[in-house]
Parts: sequence; structure tokens; C-alpha cells
Amino acid sequence: MSRAIWGLLWITAASCAVEARGEEKSTPAPAAAAEEQSEKQDKARKELLTGQVKFLGPALRARGVKAYDEMDKQVVLIAENGDLVPLVADWRGRAFYQDERLRDRKVQLIVRRRPDNPYAQVLIVYTFDEKGERKYTDYWCDICSIPMYEIKECECCQGPIRLRFEDRPLPSYLRKEISRDSQRQSKSETDSATPDADVDDGK
Repeated sequence: MSRAIWGLLWITAASCAVEARGEEKSTPAPAAAAEEQSEKQDKARKELLTGQVKFLGPALRARGVKAYDEMDKQVVLIAENGDLVPLVADWRGRAFYQDERLRDRKVQLIVRRRPDNPYAQVLIVYTFDEKGERKYTDYWCDICSIPMYEIKECECCQGPIRLRFEDRPLPSYLRKEISRDSQRQSKSETDSATPDADVDDGK
């Protein structure tokens, strides 16, 4: 084999090695990828939202926004402050797409939200009865005594399930957060109502 051919082979091999090293550098290591995912997860926050769940199309049209029928398949929580919060159709949120009994009524939802995603993931559902009392809401199999979170046959006996309402308080971490918010709001109102000692009273 001539020197020219050997030279071409050597140059080709060297180029491949350089490209391979470049790809290795550009591909994140598993540990780095896991750390990045963990950081994103840490940014997720749990919130308690109050409002009514409706289909997005009618909600937009009620606000004067022209929306076609495709928008009718998405459900949103219309929060007390007027915000439209779209809900993910996952293991918990899917029930709002399936069950009309959960829509168009006052609910409180514990959700997980992330700053890079407008959709909220429903974690816990509370509905309110005719007396205005809050009820923890899920589905229940009376035969197997197991909870379910969407409309389908029981995962155990394959029998029917029913919509269940229970007296159950908010999780402790939310009660503490609500208490802290109330204290901060009370302090803010007190501070705003207290005259500023440095203000000249005109005397």
C-alpha cells in the first residue's frame, strides 16, 4: 500500500477520533442529566387553587374570545382571580375530562405547577356540597375497599366503582402554608393601617 493511501487512512482515522471526542463532550453525562431533571423538579411547587372546572371552549367564548370546537376538549380551572389554568389529563386530572359531576361546581385542587409549563397536574381533589362543606373526592370500590381516581372498572375485581365524598382536612403542609400566608397578610394590613411616625403631622 502506497504512502499516499496510508496518509489518507491516517487522516480519516484522526478526523473520526476528533468527532467522537466532540460528541462525547456534547452529550451530557447521566449524572448531569439526572441533576438537571432534579433541579427542574425542585422548581415545581404545590398550590391550592379554588374555582370551577369547565371546558376551555365555552370559557373562552364567555369572555368574548372566538374559539372553535377543538378547544372544547380541553378542561381548565377558572380560578377565583379569573385565571384560566389548564389541567393535565393524567392519573388524577383525567376525571375532569370524564365525569361531568366534577365540572361546573366549586372545587379546590391541590396541584403541582412548574414555571416552564402552564399546565397544572392535579394531585388531590376537593368538591363542595350543597351546604358549602368541603369534601375529599375520589372513586371507590365497595367490594375491594380501594380508591380509584378515574372512571373505569375496579383494578382488582373489575366491578363497578362509585364517586365518593369524604370529610378529610387539607394536608398538614398546606395548612401550615395557609397559616403563614394569613399571618403575613394580617401583618401587612396592620403595618399599612399604622401611621408612619416619620410623617409630618403639620403641627
